[in-house]
Amino acid sequence: MLQSEKLTSKNAIALEDKYGAHNYHPLPVVLSRGEGVYVWDAEGKKYYDFLSAYSAVNQGHCHPKIVDAMTRQAQTLTLTSRAFYNDQLGKFEKYACDTFGYDKMLPMNTGAEAVETALKICRKWAYEKKGIAANEAHIIVCENNFHGRTTTIISFSNDPVARKNFGPYTKGFIKIEYDNITALEEVLKSNDTIAGFLVEPIQGEAGVFVPSDGYLAKAKELCEKYNVLFIADEVQTGIARTGKMLAVDHEGVKPDMLILGKALSGGAYPVSCVLADDKIMEVIGPGNHGSTFGGNPVAAAVGIAALEVVKEEGLAENAQILGELFRAELNKYISGSSLVKAVRGKGLLNAILVNDSPDSSTAWDICLALRDNGLLAKPTHGNIIRFAPPLVMTREQLLDCVVIIIKTLQQFQK
Repeated sequence: MLQSEKLTSKNAIALEDKYGAHNYHPLPVVLSRGEGVYVWDAEGKKYYDFLSAYSAVNQGHCHPKIVDAMTRQAQTLTLTSRAFYNDQLGKFEKYACDTFGYDKMLPMNTGAEAVETALKICRKWAYEKKGIAANEAHIIVCENNFHGRTTTIISFSNDPVARKNFGPYTKGFIKIEYDNITALEEVLKSNDTIAGFLVEPIQGEAGVFVPSDGYLAKAKELCEKYNVLFIADEVQTGIARTGKMLAVDHEGVKPDMLILGKALSGGAYPVSCVLADDKIMEVIGPGNHGSTFGGNPVAAAVGIAALEVVKEEGLAENAQILGELFRAELNKYISGSSLVKAVRGKGLLNAILVNDSPDSSTAWDICLALRDNGLLAKPTHGNIIRFAPPLVMTREQLLDCVVIIIKTLQQFQK
């Protein structure tokens, strides 16, 4: 089969089913083109994208500035490895550090890689700076977290699908309840081997759980009190998604380590990083960590362009305004509905809780109907549907999507 040969949706799905590992359960739609807030399937049907590749495409599909930066750099120099310097990485590192207010950046490729990087830095800092005995450092994490699916990360997941039959698991993690400041303090004051606290400012994969007001600020204060690193995983919530450049900005919190990915490239290329100040990042030396592709010239050029787009187009402000509008409009429907319990979120990271068992197919069936009505979304944890459109969406487009969502939900109203 020629690469240029046009496939039908049926044939494309059949090819993946036969030759691909079955580690995903996609919605049955085959996408072949994207622009802004829209995607088109193999037969040319147009949809609103209400998932944004799990918030990677905040700047919209195929943003011309980002694509141009990627194309120009790809035609010049793609990869040198870190055996040599390249003329793009330093510019990207400076731009990212200036944007987020840190001394140093360590570039990687994927969100999971960036989380693993942060864990390694945190442990090394604990031994060399805090004075914890070798191999005794612990990192606090939250129940129902999602930080990736590598072996170490699933070791502190409580998702049975992610964990089962992948042991033995990595030690050194203590799980506490999310949004429970008392639980955090109890561990911190009773255990002097704590190196860090890794937390999502909003738990996206768990169903867009937004913590109580003040939770993040209080957690940061406790980390400072007990000399523990506050590590924010903003892979999904960062880069303007929640109505601020970072979700922690809603509470004025500056993490000791900041993890970014996804929209750091606008979805055009795998780019992730960890940001921290010198007093933390200086524990990493040559040979301690690395990646052949991390910090490559294309990634650096794309990363700068992606961040520039967010600033130039006011995407955080747009997410804040449209998010408030979206929840207000959905709440009007929910007030008279028994099908949906609630809508929750910040900015344009939102979810609805379907009034049915997580084991039911209702949320999945709703997403199939949404697809048929021209909007793409996906369930998470059975009875929750996440709504996260590109941040370049206009008010008119958002209201059009609200009409589609409500019309579809009404089809399932008993």
